[in-house]
Amino acid sequence: MKFAAARWLVLVGLLAGAACGGETGQGAGGSEVRGRVTVFAAASLQDAFSEIAASFEDRHPGVEVEFNFGGSPTLRAQLEQGARADVFASANAEQMELARNSGVVEAESATFARNALVVITPSSNPGRVDAPADLGKRGLKLVLAHPDVPVGDYSRRAISAMAADAAFGTGFEAAVLGNVVSLESNVKQIVAKVELGEA
Repeated sequence: MKFAAARWLVLVGLLAGAACGGETGQGAGGSEVRGRVTVFAAASLQDAFSEIAASFEDRHPGVEVEFNFGGSPTLRAQLEQGARADVFASANAEQMELARNSGVVEAESATFARNALVVITPSSNPGRVDAPADLGKRGLKLVLAHPDVPVGDYSRRAISAMAADAAFGTGFEAAVLGNVVSLESNVKQIVAKVELGEA
């Protein structure tokens, strides 16, 4: 998933700030930016952040951006257990707030991008899923994220909201959750299961 370039200005500013305390490519006293910036980021950000980092490193040859991508709760737990990061990009505000409450995040946070839930299928679409209502079809193999992972929480909220709509019929939520064959810890793992034909 790619986001508009303007939304990434915040990250570029964070990367530059973490590397040298400024966004100009020059450190204190006009010295060249140098060093390593460690970024813990939600798995859903991997493609976009990797692209931004490559561009940032091209413009600042003395800086290396190192990533740890994963589920936001996992990343937060790693930080709470002593892992070090210059930037923590969570997939939701709740994980960021938990990180702040535990003292591992001291700076103010800001929303810099938004995701949208989507339903993905293998290109052959063996389950014939054409609309959200199809998620309750008997025998469908559905993969979701664990409930404590942001996308898992969002998915369950969406399913619950659909179930409250009479258009989806009684028992929709139970039927959908009954189709779950695997719970994953991040978006990338869900996509991999679909690509492998396991969902």
